[in-house]
Amino acid sequence: MPNHKSAEKRVRQTARKNEVNRNNRSRLRTAIKKLRGAIGESNTETSQELMPQTVSMIDKMVHKGIIHRNAAARHKSRLSKHVANLAAK
Repeated sequence: MPNHKSAEKRVRQTARKNEVNRNNRSRLRTAIKKLRGAIGESNTETSQELMPQTVSMIDKMVHKGIIHRNAAARHKSRLSKHVANLAAK
């Protein structure tokens, strides 16, 4: 338990920030799963439509510190590779 007013405030702030981060991470994971689902169904139109939105969301989450920039680059690279393969077929 915090013994100082400043420590109590930090506990409150941390709880709020954790909730915001949890919501943002959940939104990101949902967007990635939607895109992967479209790729799995070989739905070229939907995957090409979702790709820019998902990449934008990944970049926003990097900016907010939700995920590491290298992890974001890995996600974007793999997803774009799969979407490009779908378009080539």
